[in-house]
Amino acid sequence: MSEKESNWKFAEDIVSESEAIARAREHSLELGVEAISPAIGAQIGVIAAASRATSIIEIGTGLGVSGLYLLGGAPNATLTTIDVEVDHQQFARDAYISAGTAPARIRLIPGRANQVLPRMNEASYDVVLVDADPEHVIEYVEHGLRLARLGGTVLVPHALWRGRVADPVKRDRATTDFRLLLTEVSTSGAVRSALSPAGDGLLQLTKVTA
Repeated sequence: MSEKESNWKFAEDIVSESEAIARAREHSLELGVEAISPAIGAQIGVIAAASRATSIIEIGTGLGVSGLYLLGGAPNATLTTIDVEVDHQQFARDAYISAGTAPARIRLIPGRANQVLPRMNEASYDVVLVDADPEHVIEYVEHGLRLARLGGTVLVPHALWRGRVADPVKRDRATTDFRLLLTEVSTSGAVRSALSPAGDGLLQLTKVTA
């Protein structure tokens, strides 16, 4: 194992996950749903806390791992979460409530993101998490930036897409789209961007112009 790989592993192993998150992660593994890594979870929780977020929207509920991290960082926030899998959302809802989140602060919207997002109010969210349908990541990030308030942050886990983005030989659609997204935001005046290499990568975009 290289020194960098040891550092990445250490960053994952140092995170102490709550019982609710550990249980949601276990169910994700059982059902073959890829959850964000502990290091990514810790980072999005810190961003939610630093943002003092009161309104969060998540594109891709999964079984609740990412939502639990976001709510852990912003315990007074309202979480709106979109996913096509209703059964997964119900498990996530139970996980949120078992972690102490009031039911009134959870809004689960079943459906395909590309059909739901156009109906959501723009400039209404402090934090937007995009973790669904990698082949539509550019479209979802565009929606995310529309939904984020000025100064709000859009978070995109899996931004290095299984370690393929850095390899120019890899040209499948998801890899190409992530690579294009990263290239475009790096020169955009509309956002401040940063790419963390932890886990499978976390792209962070803070909206600086309306």
